[in-house]
Amino acid sequence: MKRVFLLIATNIAVMVLLSIVVSVLGLDRWMTANGIDYFSLLALSAVFGFGGAFISLLMSKWIAKMSVGAQTIDGSEGTTQYWLVQTVHKLADKAGIGKPEVAVYEGAPNAFATGAFRDSALVAVSSGLVETMSREEVEAVLGHEVTHVANGDMVTLTLIQGVVNTFVFFLARVVGMIVDRAVFRTERGIGPGFYITVIVCQIVFGILASAIVAWFSRYREFRADRGSANLLGTPQPMIAALRRLGGLDTGVMPDTVKAFAIQNRSRLGNLFATHPPIEERIAALQAG
Repeated sequence: MKRVFLLIATNIAVMVLLSIVVSVLGLDRWMTANGIDYFSLLALSAVFGFGGAFISLLMSKWIAKMSVGAQTIDGSEGTTQYWLVQTVHKLADKAGIGKPEVAVYEGAPNAFATGAFRDSALVAVSSGLVETMSREEVEAVLGHEVTHVANGDMVTLTLIQGVVNTFVFFLARVVGMIVDRAVFRTERGIGPGFYITVIVCQIVFGILASAIVAWFSRYREFRADRGSANLLGTPQPMIAALRRLGGLDTGVMPDTVKAFAIQNRSRLGNLFATHPPIEERIAALQAG
Protein backbone atom coordinates (compact mmCIF):
# COMPACT_ATOMS: atom_id res chain seq x y z
CA MET A 1 0.00 0.00 0.00
CA LYS A 2 2.87 2.34 0.85
CA ARG A 3 4.41 1.79 -2.59
CA VAL A 4 1.10 2.43 -4.37
CA PHE A 5 0.76 5.70 -2.47
CA LEU A 6 4.35 6.62 -3.33
CA LEU A 7 3.70 5.93 -7.02
CA ILE A 8 0.57 8.09 -7.06
CA ALA A 9 2.21 10.89 -5.07
CA THR A 10 5.27 10.90 -7.34
CA ASN A 11 3.11 11.01 -10.48
CA ILE A 12 1.15 13.96 -9.11
CA ALA A 13 4.32 15.78 -8.04
CA VAL A 14 5.91 15.36 -11.47
CA MET A 15 2.80 16.57 -13.29
CA VAL A 16 2.50 19.59 -10.98
CA LEU A 17 6.16 20.47 -11.47
CA LEU A 18 5.97 20.15 -15.23
CA SER A 19 2.78 22.23 -15.25
CA ILE A 20 4.57 24.98 -13.31
CA VAL A 21 7.55 24.90 -15.66
CA VAL A 22 5.31 25.05 -18.72
CA SER A 23 3.31 27.93 -17.22
CA VAL A 24 6.40 29.95 -16.17
CA LEU A 25 7.93 29.61 -19.63
CA GLY A 26 4.63 30.52 -21.27
CA LEU A 27 4.58 27.27 -23.21
CA ASP A 28 1.03 26.50 -22.10
CA ARG A 29 -0.30 29.59 -23.84
CA TRP A 30 1.78 28.96 -26.95
CA MET A 31 0.64 25.34 -27.16
CA THR A 32 -3.00 26.28 -26.60
CA ALA A 33 -2.76 28.95 -29.30
CA ASN A 34 -1.45 26.30 -31.69
CA GLY A 35 -4.25 23.88 -30.88
CA ILE A 36 -2.17 21.59 -28.69
CA ASP A 37 -3.64 20.18 -25.48
CA TYR A 38 -0.56 20.30 -23.26
CA PHE A 39 -2.33 18.73 -20.26
CA SER A 40 -3.18 15.64 -22.31
CA LEU A 41 0.45 15.48 -23.44
CA LEU A 42 1.53 15.77 -19.82
CA ALA A 43 -0.76 12.93 -18.74
CA LEU A 44 0.40 10.77 -21.65
CA SER A 45 4.03 11.44 -20.73
CA ALA A 46 3.41 10.31 -17.13
CA VAL A 47 1.66 7.13 -18.30
CA PHE A 48 4.49 6.18 -20.66
CA GLY A 49 7.24 7.37 -18.33
CA PHE A 50 6.10 5.51 -15.22
CA GLY A 51 4.25 2.71 -16.99
CA GLY A 52 7.33 1.31 -18.73
CA ALA A 53 9.48 1.62 -15.60
CA PHE A 54 6.99 -0.21 -13.38
CA ILE A 55 6.24 -2.95 -15.89
CA SER A 56 9.99 -3.62 -15.98
CA LEU A 57 10.07 -3.70 -12.17
CA LEU A 58 7.16 -6.14 -11.92
CA MET A 59 8.89 -8.43 -14.44
CA SER A 60 12.36 -7.87 -12.98
CA LYS A 61 12.81 -11.26 -11.30
CA TRP A 62 11.85 -13.18 -14.41
CA ILE A 63 13.90 -10.90 -16.69
CA ALA A 64 16.94 -11.14 -14.39
CA LYS A 65 16.84 -14.93 -14.33
CA MET A 66 16.56 -15.06 -18.11
CA SER A 67 19.35 -12.50 -18.60
CA VAL A 68 22.01 -14.43 -16.71
CA GLY A 69 20.52 -17.93 -16.74
CA ALA A 70 20.06 -18.00 -12.96
CA GLN A 71 18.59 -21.12 -11.40
CA THR A 72 16.60 -20.93 -8.16
CA ILE A 73 17.91 -23.15 -5.37
CA ASP A 74 16.29 -24.35 -2.12
CA GLY A 75 19.37 -25.75 -0.37
CA SER A 76 18.76 -29.39 -1.18
CA GLU A 77 21.23 -29.32 -4.10
CA GLY A 78 24.37 -29.51 -1.93
CA THR A 79 26.21 -28.13 1.08
CA THR A 80 27.21 -24.87 -0.66
CA GLN A 81 23.68 -24.23 -1.88
CA TYR A 82 22.31 -25.04 1.59
CA TRP A 83 24.72 -22.54 3.16
CA LEU A 84 23.77 -19.84 0.62
CA VAL A 85 20.04 -20.23 1.23
CA GLN A 86 20.40 -20.33 5.01
CA THR A 87 22.71 -17.29 5.02
CA VAL A 88 20.38 -15.20 2.85
CA HIS A 89 17.39 -16.13 5.01
CA LYS A 90 19.30 -15.36 8.22
CA LEU A 91 20.30 -11.92 6.90
CA ALA A 92 16.74 -11.29 5.70
CA ASP A 93 15.43 -12.01 9.19
CA LYS A 94 17.94 -9.54 10.65
CA ALA A 95 16.90 -6.93 8.09
CA GLY A 96 13.21 -7.46 8.84
CA ILE A 97 12.13 -8.57 5.37
CA GLY A 98 10.58 -11.70 3.91
CA LYS A 99 12.89 -14.50 2.82
CA PRO A 100 14.04 -13.82 -0.76
CA GLU A 101 14.38 -16.43 -3.46
CA VAL A 102 18.01 -17.49 -3.84
CA ALA A 103 19.51 -18.27 -7.23
CA VAL A 104 22.92 -19.08 -8.68
CA TYR A 105 24.28 -18.58 -12.17
CA GLU A 106 27.47 -19.31 -14.08
CA GLY A 107 29.66 -16.26 -14.54
CA ALA A 108 32.36 -13.91 -13.28
CA PRO A 109 32.34 -12.94 -9.57
CA ASN A 110 29.21 -10.85 -8.96
CA ALA A 111 25.81 -10.84 -7.30
CA PHE A 112 22.57 -8.89 -7.53
CA ALA A 113 19.16 -8.45 -5.96
CA THR A 114 15.93 -7.51 -7.65
CA GLY A 115 12.16 -7.71 -7.31
CA ALA A 116 9.18 -5.41 -6.93
CA PHE A 117 8.41 -6.29 -3.29
CA ARG A 118 10.56 -6.39 -0.13
CA ASP A 119 9.03 -9.65 1.02
CA SER A 120 9.38 -11.57 -2.25
CA ALA A 121 12.66 -10.45 -3.79
CA LEU A 122 15.42 -12.39 -5.54
CA VAL A 123 19.07 -12.58 -4.49
CA ALA A 124 21.39 -14.18 -7.04
CA VAL A 125 25.09 -15.00 -6.82
CA SER A 126 27.48 -16.18 -9.50
CA SER A 127 29.54 -19.34 -9.40
CA GLY A 128 32.64 -17.16 -9.74
CA LEU A 129 31.80 -15.28 -6.54
CA VAL A 130 31.36 -18.45 -4.50
CA GLU A 131 34.54 -20.00 -5.90
CA THR A 132 36.87 -17.00 -5.42
CA MET A 133 35.72 -15.60 -2.06
CA SER A 134 35.77 -16.90 1.48
CA ARG A 135 32.41 -17.60 3.12
CA GLU A 136 32.79 -14.50 5.29
CA GLU A 137 33.28 -12.36 2.19
CA VAL A 138 30.35 -14.01 0.40
CA GLU A 139 28.19 -13.37 3.46
CA ALA A 140 29.16 -9.68 3.33
CA VAL A 141 28.14 -9.52 -0.34
CA LEU A 142 24.85 -11.22 0.48
CA GLY A 143 24.32 -8.68 3.26
CA HIS A 144 24.89 -5.92 0.72
CA GLU A 145 22.22 -7.36 -1.58
CA VAL A 146 19.74 -7.99 1.26
CA THR A 147 20.20 -4.36 2.31
CA HIS A 148 19.24 -3.25 -1.21
CA VAL A 149 15.99 -5.16 -0.75
CA ALA A 150 15.39 -3.87 2.78
CA ASN A 151 15.97 -0.26 1.65
CA GLY A 152 13.48 -0.65 -1.19
CA ASP A 153 16.18 0.42 -3.63
CA MET A 154 14.59 -1.31 -6.61
CA VAL A 155 11.34 0.61 -6.16
CA THR A 156 13.10 3.91 -5.48
CA LEU A 157 15.29 3.57 -8.56
CA THR A 158 12.19 2.72 -10.61
CA LEU A 159 10.46 5.88 -9.35
CA ILE A 160 13.46 7.99 -10.33
CA GLN A 161 13.60 6.29 -13.71
CA GLY A 162 9.88 7.00 -14.16
CA VAL A 163 10.39 10.68 -13.30
CA VAL A 164 13.21 11.18 -15.79
CA ASN A 165 11.36 9.14 -18.43
CA THR A 166 8.36 11.46 -18.03
CA PHE A 167 10.51 14.58 -18.40
CA VAL A 168 12.29 13.14 -21.45
CA PHE A 169 9.03 12.10 -23.14
CA PHE A 170 7.31 15.44 -22.45
CA LEU A 171 10.18 17.84 -23.18
CA ALA A 172 11.22 16.01 -26.37
CA ARG A 173 7.72 16.47 -27.78
CA VAL A 174 7.43 20.10 -26.68
CA VAL A 175 10.75 20.92 -28.36
CA GLY A 176 9.63 18.93 -31.39
CA MET A 177 6.46 21.01 -31.70
CA ILE A 178 8.36 24.28 -31.33
CA VAL A 179 10.91 23.33 -33.99
CA ASP A 180 8.20 22.01 -36.30
CA ARG A 181 6.27 25.29 -36.11
CA ALA A 182 9.14 27.81 -35.89
CA VAL A 183 11.77 26.21 -38.14
CA PHE A 184 9.88 23.94 -40.54
CA ARG A 185 6.88 26.31 -40.66
CA THR A 186 4.29 23.55 -40.36
CA GLU A 187 0.92 25.27 -39.97
CA ARG A 188 -1.43 22.31 -39.72
CA GLY A 189 -0.99 19.01 -38.00
CA ILE A 190 2.47 17.60 -37.40
CA GLY A 191 5.25 17.74 -39.96
CA PRO A 192 8.47 15.75 -40.42
CA GLY A 193 10.38 18.30 -38.34
CA PHE A 194 8.48 17.15 -35.27
CA TYR A 195 9.47 13.51 -35.63
CA ILE A 196 13.11 14.27 -36.45
CA THR A 197 13.43 16.62 -33.48
CA VAL A 198 11.72 14.21 -31.09
CA ILE A 199 14.10 11.39 -32.03
CA VAL A 200 17.16 13.61 -31.53
CA CYS A 201 15.84 15.05 -28.26
CA GLN A 202 14.93 11.61 -26.91
CA ILE A 203 18.52 10.51 -27.45
CA VAL A 204 20.11 13.67 -25.99
CA PHE A 205 17.72 14.01 -23.04
CA GLY A 206 17.91 10.26 -22.44
CA ILE A 207 21.70 10.43 -22.08
CA LEU A 208 21.41 13.31 -19.61
CA ALA A 209 18.71 11.45 -17.69
CA SER A 210 20.82 8.30 -17.45
CA ALA A 211 23.51 10.33 -15.68
CA ILE A 212 20.95 11.31 -13.02
CA VAL A 213 19.83 7.71 -12.52
CA ALA A 214 23.47 6.56 -12.34
CA TRP A 215 24.22 9.18 -9.67
CA PHE A 216 21.46 7.83 -7.42
CA SER A 217 22.58 4.27 -8.09
CA ARG A 218 26.09 5.15 -6.86
CA TYR A 219 24.61 6.70 -3.72
CA ARG A 220 22.67 3.47 -3.02
CA GLU A 221 25.86 1.42 -3.10
CA PHE A 222 27.38 3.28 -0.16
CA ARG A 223 24.19 2.67 1.85
CA ALA A 224 24.15 -1.03 0.93
CA ASP A 225 27.81 -1.42 1.93
CA ARG A 226 27.04 0.16 5.31
CA GLY A 227 23.94 -2.02 5.65
CA SER A 228 26.07 -5.13 5.15
CA ALA A 229 28.45 -3.94 7.86
CA ASN A 230 25.51 -3.41 10.22
CA LEU A 231 24.02 -6.84 9.53
CA LEU A 232 27.36 -8.58 10.14
CA GLY A 233 28.28 -6.36 13.08
CA THR A 234 31.57 -5.22 11.53
CA PRO A 235 32.66 -3.57 8.25
CA GLN A 236 35.75 -5.77 7.86
CA PRO A 237 34.12 -8.61 5.82
CA MET A 238 32.63 -6.07 3.37
CA ILE A 239 35.99 -4.28 3.10
CA ALA A 240 37.70 -7.61 2.41
CA ALA A 241 35.07 -8.52 -0.19
CA LEU A 242 35.49 -5.18 -1.96
CA ARG A 243 39.28 -5.50 -1.96
CA ARG A 244 38.98 -8.93 -3.52
CA LEU A 245 36.51 -7.64 -6.09
CA GLY A 246 38.95 -4.84 -6.94
CA GLY A 247 41.47 -7.44 -8.06
CA LEU A 248 39.01 -9.56 -10.03
CA ASP A 249 37.38 -9.27 -13.43
CA THR A 250 33.71 -9.00 -12.48
CA GLY A 251 32.63 -8.86 -16.10
CA VAL A 252 29.95 -6.64 -17.59
CA MET A 253 26.46 -7.39 -16.32
CA PRO A 254 23.39 -7.28 -18.60
CA ASP A 255 21.60 -3.92 -18.62
CA THR A 256 18.61 -5.48 -16.86
CA VAL A 257 20.55 -6.14 -13.65
CA LYS A 258 23.74 -4.04 -13.79
CA ALA A 259 22.40 -1.38 -11.39
CA PHE A 260 21.71 -4.06 -8.76
CA ALA A 261 24.99 -5.98 -9.04
CA ILE A 262 27.68 -5.86 -6.35
CA GLN A 263 30.06 -4.29 -8.86
CA ASN A 264 29.71 -3.02 -12.43
CA ARG A 265 32.30 -1.11 -14.41
CA SER A 266 31.10 1.51 -16.88
CA ARG A 267 32.71 1.88 -20.29
CA LEU A 268 31.39 5.43 -20.54
CA GLY A 269 33.20 6.94 -17.55
CA ASN A 270 32.31 7.69 -13.94
CA LEU A 271 29.42 10.00 -14.87
CA PHE A 272 27.39 7.04 -16.14
CA ALA A 273 28.74 4.41 -13.72
CA THR A 274 26.10 2.71 -11.57
CA HIS A 275 28.72 1.89 -8.91
CA PRO A 276 31.34 4.08 -7.22
CA PRO A 277 35.03 3.13 -7.48
CA ILE A 278 36.03 0.32 -5.12
CA GLU A 279 38.54 2.50 -3.28
CA GLU A 280 35.85 5.11 -2.47
CA ARG A 281 33.54 2.43 -1.09
CA ILE A 282 36.30 1.02 1.09
CA ALA A 283 37.22 4.51 2.33
CA ALA A 284 33.57 5.21 3.22
CA LEU A 285 33.35 1.98 5.25
CA GLN A 286 36.62 2.71 7.04
CA ALA A 287 35.44 6.22 7.87
CA GLY A 288 32.15 4.91 9.23
